[in-house]
Amino acid sequence: MPELPEVETVARLIRPKLEGRRIEGARVRWKPTVGGDVARFRRRVAGATVARVWRRAKYLIFDLERAGAPAGCIVGHLRMTGRMHVEDPAWDAGAHGQVALPLDDGRVFHFIDVRKFGRLVWGAEPADVLAPLGPEPMGDEFTVDWFAAELRRRRRMLKPLLLDQSFLAGLGNIYVDEALHRSGLHPLRRSDRVPRAKAAQLHGEIRATLAEAIEREGSSFDAFYRTPEGQPGSYQHQFLVYGRDGLPCRTCGRTIEKIVVGQRGTHLCRRCQPVPRARRD
Repeated sequence: MPELPEVETVARLIRPKLEGRRIEGARVRWKPTVGGDVARFRRRVAGATVARVWRRAKYLIFDLERAGAPAGCIVGHLRMTGRMHVEDPAWDAGAHGQVALPLDDGRVFHFIDVRKFGRLVWGAEPADVLAPLGPEPMGDEFTVDWFAAELRRRRRMLKPLLLDQSFLAGLGNIYVDEALHRSGLHPLRRSDRVPRAKAAQLHGEIRATLAEAIEREGSSFDAFYRTPEGQPGSYQHQFLVYGRDGLPCRTCGRTIEKIVVGQRGTHLCRRCQPVPRARRD
């Protein structure tokens, strides 16, 4: 599933093509993508202008206006295989093009989704969907003081806690594994037993990992994720542990292992990320 860097890449690349454009209509192939009520979706978006394109966690939000007044928003989630493109009218979205929004400049916004898990729904307020989310890891609210205090306050394993979107929004399996390795922390380490110095290090590595992945337009570790320009991301070539089980650790040379933590495949180096004492048996 695309994570924060991939969704941020999509937002950055479609923003200049969508902002200021009026939506002329809506063609929907797979009704669940727009919440099931196609007529309502078409009524809410047709004739509206896209005032702003932005990202929150793994969501893409298109703020809409009519005659300069707010007119709700479109909230999109790529899920497993969703893609967004803004293309010339002759461009073929193929059999998996689920939603098409013609624009006033002649181009068309396409939402393509092979597995049909993605969503592109209209809402009156973004907060209706986004309210349960925790702070952004690249935002001002995510400070070392806040992070260290929240780790101490909770008694959870690091990996599941960092994946909890109500705790910290936007992280997924890839970037949690990478940040934990770069911090020398085992995914089973209990959060309230992480020293402040290590919490500060993890805070910095989360931000650094995400920033580097955004710079490389995300990670294309399978055939599905492509940027709105149709190109793969390149951060997968920088992976230290994710997807590298059976290969030597790039830090110390020991073989990377894959375990299951909270029903999620988890990659680590046992030398760089020592097992917590309470779990060594």
